[in-house]
Amino acid sequence: MRILIVGAGAIGLLYGTRLARAGIAVRMLTRTSAQAQRLNLEGAALLEGDQTFIVRLQADVLSDRRVTASPGDWIWLTVKQTHMDDSFIDGVAKLAGQGASVLSLQNGIGHMPRLRAALPRNPLYAAITTEGALKVDARTIRYTGKGEIAFGTNDSEILPNKTEAEELSQKMLLHALQSAGIKASLSNEMDNRTYTKLLINAVINPLTALYGVKNGELPKDPLRMTMMAALHDECLTILTAAGMLDDGEAWQRLLMVCEHTASNESSMLKDVREGRSTEIDWINGGIATLAQRMKMPSPLNDAVTIIIKALHPK
Repeated sequence: MRILIVGAGAIGLLYGTRLARAGIAVRMLTRTSAQAQRLNLEGAALLEGDQTFIVRLQADVLSDRRVTASPGDWIWLTVKQTHMDDSFIDGVAKLAGQGASVLSLQNGIGHMPRLRAALPRNPLYAAITTEGALKVDARTIRYTGKGEIAFGTNDSEILPNKTEAEELSQKMLLHALQSAGIKASLSNEMDNRTYTKLLINAVINPLTALYGVKNGELPKDPLRMTMMAALHDECLTILTAAGMLDDGEAWQRLLMVCEHTASNESSMLKDVREGRSTEIDWINGGIATLAQRMKMPSPLNDAVTIIIKALHPK
């Protein structure tokens, strides 16, 4: 079994280095030839605490059509939603062939149906991670927060009888992750996990980007807290109507994430500061789309989507 990681950003490099360090066959697939060359020549650097680990990785460019996956391989998609255009998904389909398993680690919603349409015969999994990482440069990653990864099929795709090959492949991936010291689990409630993470992202990401503050600073101001609560309540109402289980702990969970990631800058804040397009269309925009389908109002999600998009480069 090989793991082909498409996207050598923060999360892609974090998992790639940790898996490769444990002896798992990993191949990084980058968007640029410059990054692939550097990884091949110098290896990747994993900064963990006060230690630096140099990890040798094999890297290629995703557009190199000579790179293909076998049925027993796993393809991890760790790029942002903004990169998942039709050309990208077509490239993934060619890479996956007829049998490789594909695991999607994107924020937000809306991408899984597009992937399924392009990969009708491949095992397709959604994944959620609570690990933290910061990309320092093209080959260097800092491990900023321990967490876990859960993966599984979307509720609409759960089949009563998995093939023996699929079950074996899932067990092999779990074993590989655990042997690398990564806390991992196979989940049969990925829709609920996806919505739970989406709720947190839909409050923290746009508001930190709008106010220009780190995660921990968001709830410290009474006016920001008022906006947090209003946006949280609207998102929770919509996502609960869409099928998310409300355990009554959502607000406390949100505040806890702000506390535990107090020194972190959200990815949306970084994108705004660096003049890049954000994932707002798939986070708050995704929630607004759900609301529209259910004929529910979503004024706050509509508003933050418009405002964040106004900050995008022209």
